[in-house]
Amino acid sequence: MSIIAVDLLSTSFTLAVFGKSGRIFEKQKFDITSLKGSQVSSLIQKQINSTVKKFKGQPLQIKSVGIGVPGIYYSKTGNVWAPNIPGWENYPLKKDLNYLLIDENVKAKIASKRTCDILGEKWQGAAKNTRNAIFLSVGNGIGAGVLIDGRILYGHNDIVGAAGWLTSSTQYKNEFKQTGSLESLASWKGILRKIIEYVKAKNYNGRLKNISLEKLSINDLITACEEKDPVAKKIVKESVELWGVASANLISLFNPEILIFGGSLFGPALKFLDRIKSVAEKWAQPISMVGVKFCGSKLGEDAGLYGAGFLAIKKF
Repeated sequence: MSIIAVDLLSTSFTLAVFGKSGRIFEKQKFDITSLKGSQVSSLIQKQINSTVKKFKGQPLQIKSVGIGVPGIYYSKTGNVWAPNIPGWENYPLKKDLNYLLIDENVKAKIASKRTCDILGEKWQGAAKNTRNAIFLSVGNGIGAGVLIDGRILYGHNDIVGAAGWLTSSTQYKNEFKQTGSLESLASWKGILRKIIEYVKAKNYNGRLKNISLEKLSINDLITACEEKDPVAKKIVKESVELWGVASANLISLFNPEILIFGGSLFGPALKFLDRIKSVAEKWAQPISMVGVKFCGSKLGEDAGLYGAGFLAIKKF
């Protein structure tokens, strides 16, 4: 028996075939930047259908599918809210999958990406031997997968872990309404917005001015910071402070054994982990802070993929 895992992001999705032990038999990535609404679902369905048929009648035939989505999966309706995928404000993904798989006797399970991130780390990563862990994902968005007393937390409307809405400023801005305060200021989109504002200033002639803003990456920011670029140093310092305060809030609220940093920025920003922890130590509940371990994801960009795989195995 094997399962299909799909890790859906705002611009692409990765599909893999797993064995029950966690071994990956095949893995492919698909671009969805030009797609919207049902087009995204159709491509996912097409690739799932092709993979199910490929393994049909084989010893490793597909028995279950797990999908992680970049937003909220409403378990009561089977619909998905994924604001960075056009047309997915309330998309009926479970209905699509049920229609696709009904004749194949294949079961499907869906969850938010932040849930899949922490499930992946629990199954095969940094949280493998813990019962209380948080996965803080920082990329174009910010979210937290929460494992407490051996159980994933979901909440009344399946929205637990919307860490982008953690309050990081007492001065409200209209931009916070769409993505939340922390995400507006400390996600890659928020950081990039700050860089653009500084770079366009007439008195700035540093390293970042010579890089195309469309190609600018977190690595460019870190390199500029290491070269003492004043704008890069300022932005990194602000980001570290925000990540540290967010960590303190999560530690004080949930009392985890381990706080795992992942997403596209962690990655490269793991070199600031000691600084982030130092900030958290100033703000967090002190006894909780002493007992928590800070670390990077062991699964990297595949944390959500492994989590989607574990969803499928649990469903089977």
